[in-house]
Amino acid sequence: MKIEDLTAFVAVIRLQSTRLAADELGLTQPAITRRVQNFEESLGIALLNRQTKPLKPTLMGNRVYQQCRHILREVDALTDLVAADSPPSGLLRLAVPQSLSESSLLPALKKLSSQFPEIQPRLSSGWGEELLLRVQSQELEAAVVLFPLSKQFPEGVENQPLGAVDLVVVGPKDPQALPQRLEDCYQRGWILNPQGCGFRAALQRALTEQGLPLLINLEAFGTTLQLSLIAEGRGLGLMPRALVEHHALRDQLELYALKDFAPRSQLWLIYPNVPASQIPAIDAFAAAIAEGLDLADVHKPSTC
Repeated sequence: MKIEDLTAFVAVIRLQSTRLAADELGLTQPAITRRVQNFEESLGIALLNRQTKPLKPTLMGNRVYQQCRHILREVDALTDLVAADSPPSGLLRLAVPQSLSESSLLPALKKLSSQFPEIQPRLSSGWGEELLLRVQSQELEAAVVLFPLSKQFPEGVENQPLGAVDLVVVGPKDPQALPQRLEDCYQRGWILNPQGCGFRAALQRALTEQGLPLLINLEAFGTTLQLSLIAEGRGLGLMPRALVEHHALRDQLELYALKDFAPRSQLWLIYPNVPASQIPAIDAFAAAIAEGLDLADVHKPSTC
């Protein structure tokens, strides 16, 4: 019984196709078929119902499949144990929320390059649900995302809370009395990220609960562009407090402490099953993002 035969069998069952299994493992279909047949012969039992399309396991085949998954996880853990002493190296695909990309990507890149020169980081951004799907499909080694604290992550996605992120309504510097409630400021219109942004969704929910419309003056990407437009009096914004407090335009902006709207989000580090040797680099990446949001004291390195 060989590990490569188990791996081929698991891939065929999971993907329900010898062709897809061959593509994933970088083999030919005949090679996949031979490995599955070798595995069946070593056990002395047929594991696949070859009369069905797509391929389905027999009753015993399904039980063997579950056991094989456990065995392969243990083999991966053993490999990781040996690799854990090696410094992180190679390609590392990482991502941050679109709303944090302008402020976070460059510091994270500098930190990774400084601490782990053998790592080849490939950084990208996107909305939370999109990044979660990319982690699930293992298109990313890790992502930092913004979701509610109550977020339930799917099986197979490791998740670690990094700290709460306070959101704040931002307006231009104005000597007039500051608004106290959401209804006092909604008519001024908003400068927000396009659809898909969790901040925008939180504002939409709050306005809907009060029977108020969401008036969009401008849709714009990027913290600096949004704050510049807000400082000119073109509308209000909603973004993490720390990004505004540390921004060069801070003196031209007002932060509104509304009595009925003080949203918070949670910063999460998420990743699939990755080699233990990559964890230090992933932790450094998460720490760089958290530091930019004043969450450095909250972040604790992950363990394996």
